[in-house]
Amino acid sequence: METILLADDVELFLELEKTFFRREGFNLLVARTGKEALELVVDQRPDLVLMDLYMPQMNGDEACRWIKDDPELARIPVIMVTQAGRPDDLERCRAAGCDDILLKPINRHKFITTAHKYLQITDRTAPRVPARLRVHYGPDPQQLLDQYSVNLSTGGMFLECQDPLPVDTPLTLELCLHSESIRIQCKARVAWVNHPEMIKKPHLPPGMGLQFVNLSLENMHVLREFIKQQCLKPDW
Repeated sequence: METILLADDVELFLELEKTFFRREGFNLLVARTGKEALELVVDQRPDLVLMDLYMPQMNGDEACRWIKDDPELARIPVIMVTQAGRPDDLERCRAAGCDDILLKPINRHKFITTAHKYLQITDRTAPRVPARLRVHYGPDPQQLLDQYSVNLSTGGMFLECQDPLPVDTPLTLELCLHSESIRIQCKARVAWVNHPEMIKKPHLPPGMGLQFVNLSLENMHVLREFIKQQCLKPDW
């Protein structure tokens, strides 16, 4: 289960944010000062931080700067939260090195969408496992093609094919796990291409690297369990 740290000294905003993310099944940490937020990041290493700009003891931008200056913590996405209509505050957030900015008043859909985005980015740093899985894909959801994957992570996969599509082509994707007993559907994009006439990575066949775009939290958990099982399999 992903862990999100919510840092805000205003109880009303904290309660709203907790309501949003509890519905999604996240594990939540709460900090009411910038210093407390930084201590929790160091101790707990959350998967994502949402940090208000103005807080007691240490403002959010200062805490963010500490996180991003630490090589062991810098990979953790930090999203700053501040009031709309304050250009100077936006510049302070950007200067602190945050990954994104969300504006108050709070919009539930925007908060959840942004959280999923950065949790998936974090997952893309995870190693891929070899996986020969049947994949239905294509720009037109009514006319899907049929090929097999070479490897897989929670962030994407490499798909073997002789006619790869151009980079950034949006796709509908249907992935079959466990002898097709489990199907995962999501959107994807072509991230890179190993063209038969211009092989970039000789250890891979012709095909294309795909990035999952809107993988749901439920499907992310399913993929993680599948990948965990693949990692536990013996090499012989």
